[in-house]
Amino acid sequence: MRKWTWALLFAALIMIVAAILLNLGISEKQAKKPQFLFVPKTTDQQVEFWEAMRQGVNMAAEEFGVEVKVAGMPSESDIDGQIALLEQAIIDKPQAIILAATDYNRIVPVAKRIVEAGIILISVDSAMKEGISSSFIATDNYEGGRKAGQLLVDTIDSSEDGPVAVINFVRGTATAMDRERGVLDSLSLRPDIKVLDTLYSNASEQQAYEMTLELLQTEPGLRGIAALNEPTVVGAARAIKELRAVSRVKLIGFDNSMEEIAYLEEDVLQAIIVQKPFNMGYLAVKAALDLSEGKFVQPVIDTGSESITKENMYTSDKQKLLFPFMEK
Repeated sequence: MRKWTWALLFAALIMIVAAILLNLGISEKQAKKPQFLFVPKTTDQQVEFWEAMRQGVNMAAEEFGVEVKVAGMPSESDIDGQIALLEQAIIDKPQAIILAATDYNRIVPVAKRIVEAGIILISVDSAMKEGISSSFIATDNYEGGRKAGQLLVDTIDSSEDGPVAVINFVRGTATAMDRERGVLDSLSLRPDIKVLDTLYSNASEQQAYEMTLELLQTEPGLRGIAALNEPTVVGAARAIKELRAVSRVKLIGFDNSMEEIAYLEEDVLQAIIVQKPFNMGYLAVKAALDLSEGKFVQPVIDTGSESITKENMYTSDKQKLLFPFMEK
């Protein structure tokens, strides 16, 4: 009996030791997972563009066995807040930082310190001066702006003489500058079209709404608006609909939130330039992992954009862009 007791105790001890070793092995494996930080321009979940990018990041993290922490500011215009966040990230030292820079110039010094600290830096959506990051993954925003400008030219009533307006989002971001340049270059090909001074909504739907209300009241001959990001488009569309200016003021926008799609169906919005934020997030994580393993990554990856109107929005290829998570 005593022999059986000792045998059982010995077997139990072996099982306990095996369980401890197994747990230690799992913990060690988890500890070895690459640690990345994703810093979008805003963590505002109402902005579907950044939520789609986050989903791309999450899918890649799960697929490649990477841990990705998300940190950002509530507002895209809080450049100082993003700088402070990145300063802390240098102290925390993840293996890689995936950054959507809120300013083309002001983020450069802290970005340089990130690289000097031995942290891999990947840029998404918005570039920085001097091309500091190892890879830049984004839409060709100049080309997107050029498409938007041409759509505005094609859509407005050419028999009238009123001006058109550009409502940009955050002054000083590469994305905003490139899109505006593209729009203005397209509009410049029609010297008969007067373009008003660019307005900036600070990526706020409410500010865009108020700016558009004022435009509609002070510029009764206004023929069209190019709104250059999601909150700006939604705010402008809301004002146009509210003042019943749909028939005379044509609106061209960017991105594809559910609100924008509804405005497109209602003819409040004539066209949108649709990007691929999910792809940006996914490819950014993959690029960061490849670089951490010493693999080559293209310095610039263009994820592309598409022009979508009410006329083509129901085709299967455009539906996949508008609803990237629907069942195939």
